[in-house]
Amino acid sequence: MIRFKHVTKRYPQHGDALKNLSFELKPGEMAFLTGHSGAGKSTLLRLIGLIERPTRGQVIVNGRNLRHLPTRKIPLHRREVGMIFQDHRLLIDRTVFDNVALPLVAAGYRHKEVGRRVRAALDQVGLLGREWTLPIRLSGGEQQRVGIARAIVARPPLVLADEPTGNLDPELSREIMGLFERLHQVGVTLLIASHDLALIMGLPYRTLTLTSGSLSGDTRT
Repeated sequence: MIRFKHVTKRYPQHGDALKNLSFELKPGEMAFLTGHSGAGKSTLLRLIGLIERPTRGQVIVNGRNLRHLPTRKIPLHRREVGMIFQDHRLLIDRTVFDNVALPLVAAGYRHKEVGRRVRAALDQVGLLGREWTLPIRLSGGEQQRVGIARAIVARPPLVLADEPTGNLDPELSREIMGLFERLHQVGVTLLIASHDLALIMGLPYRTLTLTSGSLSGDTRT
């Protein structure tokens, strides 16, 4: 599903964010990505989501070498990757339904199919019945659930999450992780960046640790 082969990402003003990084994530695997602030976690996820490209090495996702993927094929790749962010990135003037529907509308789904998939995604995250609510009227945990629903509404085989529980209390964090575990159980591949070691260590999944852009640990709890 994901393979990094000697990947380096260099920024002209800041040096190497990732250094000669190699690892593989199998289809259907769930893993955590951890490390200190600035270790390269967000950069790694951006490379997988093709928000950026590597400076050297190969990032291979679903058999595609992203370093050389033609620009015209980027939208197809992104439709197969659901991305979840710490700050939700919701449109505050649009309803929950509209926010979740965005990937489907962009992909050209028909209106009836959009409605069916949005309601199914909201049901998965426990927000069915809140589709016409504005995000500002939701709690932080509910807003994060909307972000998760938006990421999974197109049923991508791969979901990336960048500090999805960073602004949540421990109870809500456990609830969000429960949602990810349910996705894992139906075969979705997940890579979750998190600095919450107490939460990660209590779960039976692989943990990749970055230190200053290099892979310093690869363990299973």
